[in-house]
Formats: sequence, C-alpha cells, structure tokens
Amino acid sequence: MQTTYIALLRAVNLAGHQTVSMTDLRDLLAGLGFADVRSLLQSGNLVFKTKARPCAGLERLLETEAAKQLALDTDFFARTAGEWQAVVGKNPFRKEAERDPGHFVLACLKDAPGGAQVKGLKAAIAGREVVQAAGRHLYIVYPDGIGRSRLTTALIEKKLETRATGRNWNTVLKLLASASAR
Repeated sequence: MQTTYIALLRAVNLAGHQTVSMTDLRDLLAGLGFADVRSLLQSGNLVFKTKARPCAGLERLLETEAAKQLALDTDFFARTAGEWQAVVGKNPFRKEAERDPGHFVLACLKDAPGGAQVKGLKAAIAGREVVQAAGRHLYIVYPDGIGRSRLTTALIEKKLETRATGRNWNTVLKLLASASAR
C-alpha cells in the first residue's frame, strides 16, 4: 500500500542559493521509484506516493540521493499526508491564520525540542512575534512581517537545537490540498 508524503527542502532557490529545478527534483524522486510526484512553487515543496516508511529514513534517503545525483546539500523534512492534516488541524492560531496567512508560518523541525529550548526561544523574541511548539512543528505569528523580523530561521535553529524550514500558511494549505487530492 502506498502512502502520500509531503517533503520540504530547506533553503533552496533563495537568492541564487542552492538552486535546483523542480523538474530535476521530480525526476530524482521518480527515479527512486516514487509515484505521482508533484512540486508546488519553486521553493522545494514535493508531494508524492511511496510505500509507507518512517519519515526519518525517507529524509535520509532523499538527502543522500539529492547530494549524490544533484549536488544539492540540503535538509529534507518529510511528513505523511495524515501527519500534515493533523498539524493543520492543531493550529493554535486559527484567527491569525485566517486574518493574515502570509504572516503566519509553520516551521517543520528535524527533532522535537524540549521545554527548555522552547522557553529559550520565546525569551529570545525581540519583537511582537508569538510561537507555539507542538512536537516537530513550530507555529509562528509574524504580526509585523517576516522580512524585518529578528526571529529568523538561524535563531530558531540555535535556540531549539535542531534544523528547521518554514512555509507560510497559504503554502501549508496548498500542500494539504495537493496531498488530499491523491
């Protein structure tokens, strides 16, 4: 039985950094035997089907093969469609997501942070941003915008002691729709 997965790549196609075409990524996954591979936008969002497997093993496979076949050294963050739907359903900031989805971000994390790390991140916030951690995800409200915020991915990774990649709520919902349509 095949399971639908969503995979996010960290920091690709940003200002000429880690450039990769979505066609090359789709071809990579298809060559690895994954089915119904689709990409969304140019920022490294993939939806595909394969036999059910632990996400951590799938991430390692994708990272290894992307490095080997595409000379792309980046992190992959994989979730099943069911996990993604649960993450959307558990959104603690529903009003903010509806009011301003472009300034509301879901960050996927490699590892679930401990309470001390989350507390440290919250203490480091210099602006009006609000965060809520839930397992391997971080919900972030950027009321004054993301571009000028000091709550950067680098700070999040440092304080939570894990790798992260974020997508705004519009993209999160588009990925859910794409995964659900399979």
